[in-house]
Amino acid sequence: MVVIFFPVAGVVLSGGGHGHHTFVAGGSTPVTAAQFWEKALPGTPMPKSIVDLVNKGVHHSPLGEQYYAAAAAAWRPDACFGYSYRINCGGPGEVAASGFFFHEAAVRVGATMNVTLPPEPTASFLPRDVADKIPFFFPYLADALAMFKVAPGSAEAAEMSQTLRGCEAPPLADEQKACATSLEGVVEAAARMLGGGAMWAAASAYPAAGLARREYAVEAVAPFAGGCCNAACHGTRWPYAVYNCHASAGPSKAYVVTLRGGATVAMAALCHRDTSNWNPEHPALVALGTRPGGAPVCHFLPYGDLMFGKKATNA
Repeated sequence: MVVIFFPVAGVVLSGGGHGHHTFVAGGSTPVTAAQFWEKALPGTPMPKSIVDLVNKGVHHSPLGEQYYAAAAAAWRPDACFGYSYRINCGGPGEVAASGFFFHEAAVRVGATMNVTLPPEPTASFLPRDVADKIPFFFPYLADALAMFKVAPGSAEAAEMSQTLRGCEAPPLADEQKACATSLEGVVEAAARMLGGGAMWAAASAYPAAGLARREYAVEAVAPFAGGCCNAACHGTRWPYAVYNCHASAGPSKAYVVTLRGGATVAMAALCHRDTSNWNPEHPALVALGTRPGGAPVCHFLPYGDLMFGKKATNA
């Protein structure tokens, strides 16, 4: 692999503007991230959480600012997606109490689910032409720490190191994976994994402040278009938005689940029907009382995560 290093001094940001700008290869006409989304995903509105992260990246860039760590929480949903599903995202008791993971049979109209999700310290999407100039390779971790004023040896530095190692780790058997550093890159990665063609996209619609712990009634369950195969893209710990996307050749099922409890929220949910590669001690398996290769493991998508599926040919 040939790595081209762009020094920090070569990364220039301009304030203001309306939407991210990227440049068409071989041309000079700028298009916004919103226009890119509309062309790549016709008929699929950009989720509000993604709109907010795009706008945040335009008006409040993390470059040159102090990188902030996530607020401490009993457990972190994003940590459950450590690559190979072998990272400890919290004790089984904490995971079970959150309701983040659940059995597929739980998503039926009339059922109730106890759910709580912590605030999400989501990072903003940088414009693609800026993100593409920032080295995102483990050998340049020290440069990234300096760029974002992160102290070597700190908890934040450890998170950034883990993100890079996870992105560079090989995929599991029968799985595709890729990390993307821009919204356009996320959409393109999902398209490659799903073999091209028309796609749908969805995200959970709940406040960035999280969901209060309470009992929620399942008001509606809508299977997510995409047939047996879906691609999921999860935000990682990095000063700006970097997403780890993966898709398995094995069967999966996705839903949009409407929950009512005080407020009404529409939650994107993904069920993994092949967990044979999972660590038997993963808190999700322990909390649900199942084992690798056993009952499907379902989970909600945290704030700002995306899932993609292929449209039916007649859609």
